Amino acid sequence: DFAAAFLSNPDEGTPHDRDDRPEPSRDHDLPPESPADAAKKARSLRRGFVKAASLQDMLLEKVLHQMLPVEEAPQVHVQLPDGSTDPLARPGFTVGAMSTNFRRFNARIGVVFQFQSRLLRLLSWRTPTHTLSFLAVYTFLCLDPSLLLAVPLVLALFGILVPSFIARHPPPGTEPDRVRNLGYSPRGPPLAPPRTVKPVKELSRDFFRNLGDLQNVMEDFSVVHDAVVALVVPLTNFSDEALSSAVFLVLAALAALALLAAHLLPWRHLALVAGWAAVASLHPAVADLTDAHPPHRHPAATAMRTRFDAWLRADVILDDAPEAAEVEIFELQHRTRNGDEWEPWLFSPEPHDPRSNAGVGQRPRGARFFEDVLPPEGWEWSEKKWALDLYSREWVEERIITGVEVETEGERWVYDVAEGGEPQGEEEDGVGRRGEWRRRRWVRLVRRRGETGGA
Repeated sequence: DFAAAFLSNPDEGTPHDRDDRPEPSRDHDLPPESPADAAKKARSLRRGFVKAASLQDMLLEKVLHQMLPVEEAPQVHVQLPDGSTDPLARPGFTVGAMSTNFRRFNARIGVVFQFQSRLLRLLSWRTPTHTLSFLAVYTFLCLDPSLLLAVPLVLALFGILVPSFIARHPPPGTEPDRVRNLGYSPRGPPLAPPRTVKPVKELSRDFFRNLGDLQNVMEDFSVVHDAVVALVVPLTNFSDEALSSAVFLVLAALAALALLAAHLLPWRHLALVAGWAAVASLHPAVADLTDAHPPHRHPAATAMRTRFDAWLRADVILDDAPEAAEVEIFELQHRTRNGDEWEPWLFSPEPHDPRSNAGVGQRPRGARFFEDVLPPEGWEWSEKKWALDLYSREWVEERIITGVEVETEGERWVYDVAEGGEPQGEEEDGVGRRGEWRRRRWVRLVRRRGETGGA
């Protein structure tokens, strides 16, 4: 009865197993109705509920049509390299699919809530013998973890197969006009139809119970989510950089310690003690004891927090200067058609190497003027002006750029060399052999921009 009655179908006559929730109030002062009148009223109420649900669906669809382009909801179809469709692709949002899937989901989620209700009753010591039996099994599993392999097999045997067999071969009845004490015998043909798991009927009492449970689960999840966010996020999002840095150091030390000494801990005994302590803390006597003695901070905890704050102020230093770095930009100029002048072209983050794949047959990209060059995202200028890099040969050699002529004096231009030409030392000797581009490197310091406040 305890193991798998939640698999039964409420519509087949099995009572709903959530008795810790009060039933709706009934008016006992009204005169009794005949079965025909009751059935007629139930049919009219069901038709009214169906009409109300359809009107709500239509209203919701109209509202969403105004808010979202529901007709143009994107259908996710990811094409694989072999031309087939990704099996993980999911359809886009539609009101009809959402409504249908929610009703189907709510009609079938009752088994989960029944299991949740039974588990809560088990852990809350509603029936002490059941809770102690659970703790006995938990003790055996902690002392011999290899028994975990048998747990799903035992659950399948005694939680599904045995109750299903007994449902087909029920014991003798206990009616007063029947012979008793016949004893249970599994022999003979089956006496009852096989047990099946069916979704509850829409707009039935169990359907609305599932709606209420689903509503409560969403509220519980929201409360737990908000509590976890309020507890964890301020410690880890570096809104208080000193505190988050201390948490990082503590976790790093614990991780290193765990990697070295985790095998030395008696994990089975720790799990045994922790499980018993967790279940024992849910006993009503413990709850009465905690209610009688409100929680207060122990002096040792206060002293520990004081020492932690002192260490935080003394050892976690975050007043370093902002990080600085040097950025570069390349000024590119293009030879005019007559070949005796150079015209400014743009400022590019790349030197436009004439022999690289990016430089052959492609035009450079960048900003037209110096004022249009922006610092990297999250950084700001720490110098007012750009400085010309006088070590032109060094940056050319670092990038292994070939086929260029390098000026080591003057304006430090680096010229393309035309096909069949050789670099020349003087500019007038190189005219006619130089390519159509020349570039030089400018540098400037930036520092990381500090962000104040949090999002």
